[in-house]
Amino acid sequence: MNYNNDFIDNKGQGMPPPYSHNSPPPVIVTTHTSHAYPPQPMQPPPVQRVVYQAGPAVIPVVVGHQPMMGPKPTPITCKSCRAQIVTRVELKTSTKTHLFALLLCCVFWPCVCLPYCIDSCQNADHYCPNCDAYIGSYTN
Repeated sequence: MNYNNDFIDNKGQGMPPPYSHNSPPPVIVTTHTSHAYPPQPMQPPPVQRVVYQAGPAVIPVVVGHQPMMGPKPTPITCKSCRAQIVTRVELKTSTKTHLFALLLCCVFWPCVCLPYCIDSCQNADHYCPNCDAYIGSYTN
């Protein structure tokens, strides 16, 4: 049987030979190397360690803790003259004072001046009696 003529298709190309059960076993190529020393055991790759570095720590430092200001005179150390004082309080009108007066003008106009006479409707500004430095303010 002529395999060349049997397996030519209409394009003129040859087809592969048919599969047979008696195909030769695959060729395994082995190479032998001689070592003067026994082969080294396989070592795992080195472990990569990831180090996370945190930013600088923020530690709040309270220097000369000042008490909260209130509507009344407050004992405190003045930051300007460094004297132990009791603050001098001045009451000042604020936006809240004017809004209350406007509301009273619309509701009951004879009471329009009450927010200007009531201390809780005004801001309390604290000053040092020694050096007249502004210390702080209290808003109700």
